[in-house]
Amino acid sequence: MKRIMIVEDEAAIREFEAINLKRVGYTVVEAGSAEEALQIFDNDTEGFDIALLDISMPGMDGFTLCKELRRRTETLGIIMLTARTQEMDKITGLMNGADDYITKPFSPTELLARVDSLYRRVEMYAPKAPAPTDDITLGEFTLNLRKRTLLKNGKNIELTQVEFQMIEYFFTNPDVALGRTDILNRVWGSNYFGEEKIVDVNIRRLRMKVEDDSANPTRLVTVWGMGYKWNTH
Repeated sequence: MKRIMIVEDEAAIREFEAINLKRVGYTVVEAGSAEEALQIFDNDTEGFDIALLDISMPGMDGFTLCKELRRRTETLGIIMLTARTQEMDKITGLMNGADDYITKPFSPTELLARVDSLYRRVEMYAPKAPAPTDDITLGEFTLNLRKRTLLKNGKNIELTQVEFQMIEYFFTNPDVALGRTDILNRVWGSNYFGEEKIVDVNIRRLRMKVEDDSANPTRLVTVWGMGYKWNTH
């Protein structure tokens, strides 16, 4: 399907993004504001794979839009676009449910690389045809690789495609310390343009979902000087 929604209030930037994405086969739907984007999304019948969201817009900003879209779906791939370089903007976007971010100005090459990488993850996360169950059970958690679900004590935990891939990596390597670079390459791909801190932010987000006390994790623990591991003990 390869459908993407671009939400950008500056027409010239929106056109630049749309032209480059259409050239490589994406179907592009444009919105000039967050409010318009929500209206389009709520009335859409075909579904979107990715949303490209500007942060600074009149009215509702990109952070709020990201949160609203994530409330509606866990499977949509979300990339935040910002002209700012502050660390907090990137972290805020990721904590609100974004999968990635790009800092303006950016080249067509970087834009397409990020979008293509996220699209591949979205496709991997999409529901597949019915198949035999393939469970990994670690303590109170059960990961189903076919249905792509995570249960804790029988209760479903909603995961984005990035979060699922991270959990899958940990569950297939229990009690093994996984470095940030290893996680980045496994989930975001070896050609990822961004920084390793995206791993740390997503770990924080995962802990809020899987841990009883995210400030004192017992399952998804830090291995100082190495990275993170899923602790089964």
